[in-house]
Order: sequence, then C-alpha cells, then structure tokens
Amino acid sequence: MVFNENATLIRPPTFYISGLYNMPHAKYYYMFLCFVYAVTVLGNSLIMVTIYMAHTLHTYIAVFNLALSDLCGSSAIIPKYADMFLFENQYISYENCLASMFFVFLFMTQQSFNLLALAFDRVIAICFPLRYHAIVTKTTMTLIIGVMWLFSVSLITILVGLITRLSFCRSTTVDSYFCDHGPVHRLACNDNSPNYTMSYVCIAVVLCIPLILIAFSYVCIGFALLKNSHSIERMKAMKTCTSHLILVALFYLPITSTYITALTTYIHPNTRIINSVLTQTIPPMLNPIIYTLKTEEVLQSIKVLYKQIKVNLAKY
Repeated sequence: MVFNENATLIRPPTFYISGLYNMPHAKYYYMFLCFVYAVTVLGNSLIMVTIYMAHTLHTYIAVFNLALSDLCGSSAIIPKYADMFLFENQYISYENCLASMFFVFLFMTQQSFNLLALAFDRVIAICFPLRYHAIVTKTTMTLIIGVMWLFSVSLITILVGLITRLSFCRSTTVDSYFCDHGPVHRLACNDNSPNYTMSYVCIAVVLCIPLILIAFSYVCIGFALLKNSHSIERMKAMKTCTSHLILVALFYLPITSTYITALTTYIHPNTRIINSVLTQTIPPMLNPIIYTLKTEEVLQSIKVLYKQIKVNLAKY
C-alpha cells in the first residue's frame, strides 16, 4: 500500500499489545510482578515518608525524588501490564497508548538523572568535605531536581509528540509489553526517520551521558581517596559510595546490556520482553532496600520514627 505524504493522518482507535507469545505458565510470571509491585510501593513509600518526616534528612531531596520516580515508574507499567495479560485486556486506545509511553519514559529518565544527582552529592562530600554543607543545600538540590524534571518533561514530550505525525495504515499490533516507542513508530507507513533520530538522542541523553558523567565522578572520587592518608576516613568514604554504586549497577547494566544485545544479535520476543520488564521493575523494588541498609542516617531515622509511632499508639 502506497501512502501519500499529503494525505490525512490515519490514527487507529486502538493498538493491540502482543505481550508474551505462547509462554506456558505466564500467569505465574504476572503474579510475581504483582508481588514485586507491592514490595516497591511499600519500600519507596517508607523512604519518602521517612525523608519527609525526619528533619535531619531534608537535604535528601534526590533520594526522595528517586523513590518517587521508582514508585511512579513501576505504577506506570505493572498494574496495566497485569490487567492486560492476566485478564486478556490487550487493546489500548490511541490516546492512552501515548499517555502510557509518556509516563513510562518520563520516570525512566528521572531514575537515570537522579542517579547522576546522587553522584554529584558524593563528589562534593568526598572531594570538598569542608564545603559540602555550603554547596549541597536544600535550595541547591531543589533547583537541580527542578531542572531535571523540566528537561525530562520537555525531552519526552518531543519523543512522544513525534508519534502524532505518523499514520498507521497497516498493522496496529505492538510487539512489546506496553506502548513502547520503537515498536510503535516502526508500525507507521509514512516517514518515521525523525522518530529513529529521536530514539538515538534519548539513548544518548538519558543513558550514555549520565553514565559517562557518573563514571567520571568516581574517577575524581578515586583520586581524592588516594590523596587521603587516613585509612579510617578512606574506608568511611568508600562505604558511603557503595549503596550508590549498587543502584547505578542495578539500573544501567541491565538496560545497556539489553540494548546492546538487541542491536548485535537476535533475541526471541519473549526473552526480550521478560528482560525489559524485569529491568524496569526489579531495580525500583531493590533501591529502597539497598539504600536503607547501606545509609546509616536513613536507617537511624526509620528507627526513631518507628519508636515515635509506637509511643503514640501506646497512648491510645
């Protein structure tokens, strides 16, 4: 079918999300994701409530924003994913498809930028310890987080907005587990080259550049630690970086390995979908657990709040 560029855009009323194909016992997998979502909600809510209520943690704005992004990112994927495939409700309207795409990519972008903001916090704390409280203030972190949100919203609005210039005159079956940008724009029957270009721009801006900057920040941290002659202070500084490095590994390694594998070799659609879903849902579940266990200030604040709640309940 030849498509005329000057013709009216063809927008289907619905898309069909294909999901997993002929996978036995798939419902157990979806039920597992529901468990992951429940743990994610509890863990990240606990972190946000703790930071909000504990006055000593009010400079942990980047951690609060990471927990919020993790919670919202999982909420954008798992409930709809479970509803679609547990109850075989795989049709989604054109408008809801674009809305789903926007929020999934928005919170993924925020997760990446938040890890970069936490790297900035670690660099200042270790390389400029005497100036830390003068530089990393509540105002500074609020400004950084605000700029991150503004940039993320602008970037993802352009990414999703370019879909609206496409016509879908052939298949409307999306070969993914949600309205993923690549599988959707590849269904178009008019020129989708701007969408391809924007895909690479987003990969560079959201994944590559933050990861390079985080790596550079740890090079600076490494040099600062080598100059520190006190082994006790060096070990203490390294301990504060451990939780952040684990978060970075959990987020970037699965995503980058999935993209690299997809570009270099053939992956069965079921394998790609399972890898992608777990990549987007497991880190948000583990992040609050890791950060709570590795950050003494957060753990101590949770204990204090728990004691306060216990005392207040005893009064009644």
